[in-house]
Amino acid sequence: MLNVVLVTCVDKVGKANIIPIAWVMPTSFNPPKIAISVGLGRYSHKLIEETKEFVVNIPTADLLEKIKFCGSVSGKFLDKFKESGLTSQPAKKVKPPIIVECVAHLECKVSHQTTTGDHTIFVGDVVEAYTNKKIFDKILNLEKLKLVLHVGEDVFWTT
Repeated sequence: MLNVVLVTCVDKVGKANIIPIAWVMPTSFNPPKIAISVGLGRYSHKLIEETKEFVVNIPTADLLEKIKFCGSVSGKFLDKFKESGLTSQPAKKVKPPIIVECVAHLECKVSHQTTTGDHTIFVGDVVEAYTNKKIFDKILNLEKLKLVLHVGEDVFWTT
């Protein structure tokens, strides 16, 4: 099972897009870095490759239907924020917005990338990280934090 995140990115003029990704992992504590793996044919791949920025937003299980929606349509043809009902808010240090409904955000600037078959691994320097204080206030509240895990195909699980 892999943790599902919602990655936001923008095109050159600032039009935002959302892509659910389960292939994500930290790669360094110091400096903080995170890697995401994006399919070569995805619209978000083009955006991240062009702008060299993305935000990893951590959703909870109550967003499962919105996660599935964002993974089933292309942002090339529609506004996923508008159509999904998710709320965008300007990020602190990068152009892609954060998703307000998510519980944590990692703002990233691409430091390098490598193609591995049909995906590209984008490694991002985490330039800003913050959380929802109601869930992460000194003690992690697992009653409120129900992460979405991808089992395979259209099967999900939560903590």
